[in-house]
Amino acid sequence: TTGEVLSRIEQADPADYERVMKAAREAFVTWRMLPAPRRGEIIRQFGDALRAKKDMLGALVSLEMGKILTEGHGEVQEMIDICDYAVGLSRTLSGPTLQSERPRHRMMEQWHPLGVVGVISAFNFPVAVWAWNSALAWVCGDSVLWKPSSKTPLCAIACQNIANEVFQANGLPAGLTCVVIGKGSTVGEIMIKDHDLPLISFTGSTKMGRRIGGIIGERLGRSILELGGNNAIIISEKADLTCALASAFFGAVGTAGQRCTSTRRLIIQEKVYDAFLQKLISNYKRVRIGDPLDPATLMGPMIDEGAVADFEKAIEAAKK
Repeated sequence: TTGEVLSRIEQADPADYERVMKAAREAFVTWRMLPAPRRGEIIRQFGDALRAKKDMLGALVSLEMGKILTEGHGEVQEMIDICDYAVGLSRTLSGPTLQSERPRHRMMEQWHPLGVVGVISAFNFPVAVWAWNSALAWVCGDSVLWKPSSKTPLCAIACQNIANEVFQANGLPAGLTCVVIGKGSTVGEIMIKDHDLPLISFTGSTKMGRRIGGIIGERLGRSILELGGNNAIIISEKADLTCALASAFFGAVGTAGQRCTSTRRLIIQEKVYDAFLQKLISNYKRVRIGDPLDPATLMGPMIDEGAVADFEKAIEAAKK
């Protein structure tokens, strides 16, 4: 927010990657043998640990990433919610039993854990995306290797420490969740080509998603791609304009517009166009930009100087 240095983090190198990957593989062998309801109980404990630290972790998200405090707390709540979902899932994982045409036979579908699941997350949701993937991977019996954005490493370290406390209290190996903070050109490239990662969840740009999905597909791996969009809100003359205004406005300025779900375009019916536009401009004039930890702030800073430069270029292109 101020340009001051918060901390300095040492970047992982290929040797660090191999070390944590070894720990993740070993932890998987232990974790997969626990009954799913037992895994669910441990995830419940992790959710409770997040509840206890929600205020602090939410404030750290705001401090490091720049989204306002209510959004930081909301992101931690999303982590808690997915833990609750995973706990329920732990007692409902199932497969159908089918009728066979052969006498005295049955066909049964049985699901097995994949192994080590890779998560590559972006700066704009520095904790929630990891939790969404990890909670579901854990309940299915998988361990997780996480490469967070190098722009938000403190949030990743905090999450790792919270998870470690829960796993260690249950006598489980720390390798169930591993963090490698490194450049995409080094750690990221190793991950997407690693046959020991049968599934990788990637959050980022559409351009990178196309490339990463192709590389993972070549080795017959699986990918979950959550990519950028060009989202539009369509406003008809029959819409509740007050509600539509609030949705369009915060959809654009929330997280300083740095979301895959940010409002990028408005398609407005002609009869309400002028009135809606004036209300929208009026709202923009009242936006308070500043310290994301200040409750009066509506929009915090962009993530870095490069993002500001890209924004300014886009404005100039739109004017031309």
